[in-house]
Amino acid sequence: MLRKAIGATFILLLMTGAVRAQMSPELHFKNDKPSRTKEQKEYDKTIDREYQSELKKIPDAGKKDPWGGIRPSPPAAAKNKQ
Repeated sequence: MLRKAIGATFILLLMTGAVRAQMSPELHFKNDKPSRTKEQKEYDKTIDREYQSELKKIPDAGKKDPWGGIRPSPPAAAKNKQ
């Protein structure tokens, strides 16, 4: 009986420690960084627009097949011989 009481007490202490760690007032990950200013947001938008325009300049890689001359041609469909 004493073993069960000690075990239950130990589990209770572990649970309260976990709950206390979650409720710690020192940990505020959401507000660690200050919010971005309007100028910084505009700069981010400008950078994103420039990035998207550069991506459009890249030729479509799907039309080119670098292994096209090496691969054998697909076998022709066999005709039904009945």
